[in-house]
Amino acid sequence: MRQTLRTLGRILVKELLQLRRDPKILPILFVAPVFQLLILGYAATTDIRRVELAVADLDRTPASRRLLERFTASPSFRLVATVDSQDQLGPLLDRGEARLALTIPAGFAARQVEGLPTPVQLLADGSDAAAGTIGLGYALGTLQLAAQDAAPAGVELRPKVLYNPELVSRNFMVPGVLAMIIMVMTMILTAMALVRERELGTMEQLLVTPLTPGQIILGKLLPYALVGLVEILTALPIVLLYFRVPLRGSLLLLLVLCLPFMLCTLGLGLLVSTLSHTQQQAMMLAAFVFMLPQIYLSGFVFPIQNMPTPFQWATYLVPLRYFVVILRGVFLKGVGLDVLWPQVAALLLLGTVILAAARARFARQLG
Repeated sequence: MRQTLRTLGRILVKELLQLRRDPKILPILFVAPVFQLLILGYAATTDIRRVELAVADLDRTPASRRLLERFTASPSFRLVATVDSQDQLGPLLDRGEARLALTIPAGFAARQVEGLPTPVQLLADGSDAAAGTIGLGYALGTLQLAAQDAAPAGVELRPKVLYNPELVSRNFMVPGVLAMIIMVMTMILTAMALVRERELGTMEQLLVTPLTPGQIILGKLLPYALVGLVEILTALPIVLLYFRVPLRGSLLLLLVLCLPFMLCTLGLGLLVSTLSHTQQQAMMLAAFVFMLPQIYLSGFVFPIQNMPTPFQWATYLVPLRYFVVILRGVFLKGVGLDVLWPQVAALLLLGTVILAAARARFARQLG
């Protein structure tokens, strides 16, 4: 028994010394968990607050303004736009600038005076099933309070859910899962492959060729870009036929818009490979430092509008945030590049910066 304990003690000391000899893995082991905890502590909330609201007040009377004040005074809503016609509400929902759109019809005050029911229309963005359901509940509660001012007739709510009328959460979640799969596979495969070549010593063989660093990077990344496209084509039949998520937009546009996102993920994979000496380091660095924060801050699981302001600003640096919007826009809303161009531009900008930084580090290592 004593000999066994002594042997185990020696193995323990040996493993601890091995960890100490690997200075790059220590921050991942001890700093990354703290980093993850801080992000989760602030970002991990499924509560829906401050639902973005757009309003078309077609009555423009004191009665309609009192109804609008019921919404603006509530902490559950944030007024993002007041428009002059109902037709202007649709584009706000398409672009994701508003989650709810309230229309107060002309004649609202006159019907109250006559003691008639006063209908108002509420459009909800069903592409986010949770936010749509909770937003409708908040609106119904607010209108019930407003109905007390309009007695005896009351205010009649006529809700309509757009993009996902049944509020099926699967239609909201599956496109986000598809984005995560693309991110994980392209980033991990790129990082691991390049580090594996360095471990095996085959990277040195490239140094004696007349290839430039840019050509080496392009040759290394293009195969994994093709792998990413094959993964998308393989997953799409499952998404469409098994999960029955509707594809209301263009399939070709969907495939084309995957490329700016893969520019970011492949660049991050290359960057991880320049920061790692072993495949273990690459795996842990990619998972804990680059992928999990993206999942937390992308809006895929936790609503961005509920996060503290510094974290909301940080989400603008997260490629997954923009790609989730693109996927849900093409799948559920059927929108095109005229609506999604801000997300595409952000991905192209982030991808260019990430790839330039990774290329600079890669070139220094080759030099």
